[in-house]
Amino acid sequence: MSLCILADAADVDRAKLIGLDYMTVEDLKKLNKNKKLVKKLAKKYDAFLASEALIKQIPRLLGPGLSKAGKFPSPVSHSDDLEKRVNEIKATIKFQLKKVLCLGVAIGHVHMTEDQLVSNIMLSVNFLISLLKKNWQNVKSLHIKSTMGKPQRLF
Repeated sequence: MSLCILADAADVDRAKLIGLDYMTVEDLKKLNKNKKLVKKLAKKYDAFLASEALIKQIPRLLGPGLSKAGKFPSPVSHSDDLEKRVNEIKATIKFQLKKVLCLGVAIGHVHMTEDQLVSNIMLSVNFLISLLKKNWQNVKSLHIKSTMGKPQRLF
């Protein structure tokens, strides 16, 4: 998962220390609200972080492109541990409920233990059910599938 921080001077140094991609205000001004360039930037990274000082300037600098892509940056203060915040964002999943009947979400990886996978599945299923209006009455079936394995029906 690739991340980028839209950073002020202090956060640029912190990003260099942990090897995180960064963009400064000058880099954002070069994009000049060009829709194609902003869209290209949004496609390049899976998620964005931004310094608290810059968060209000982002719509002015880039326009609505990042919001439309669903990748508006999460704020990071100078007191936050940047590496911990990056790991937290990498561990977050996003449910996008539209008018589709199917929903696919990654909830684990190969190096996780069975107990970790079970707890991730329970957490994500319960959270998904809490988002629905009629809870379990809206769910017809639940399947879990590994990348190369057969799907297993849960519900």
